[in-house]
Amino acid sequence: MPSGQESIFPEYETETSQTSKLLRKFKEMPFVPIGMAGFAVLVGYGLYKLKHRGDMKMSLHLIHVRVAAQGFVVGALTCGVLYSMFRERVLKPKE
Repeated sequence: MPSGQESIFPEYETETSQTSKLLRKFKEMPFVPIGMAGFAVLVGYGLYKLKHRGDMKMSLHLIHVRVAAQGFVVGALTCGVLYSMFRERVLKPKE
């Protein structure tokens, strides 16, 4: 890009790697990656248990897995919001 032109999206053209972006996001809001990881673990566990579900109907098993995964993500996001409110209100230095 010529030096005379300004970038339209400067945040996408920085020399940062995906790992550094993920670490920065984890420091800003630590419960979002925890929620994503918990969702992936619960879905993986649900797929594993799909083979050993016994006489339970598949649709009922999939509904239980979906509800558990969504519950974990909502819980993690709620904890993240409460943590950020606590950090802003209680731990923020007085101005």
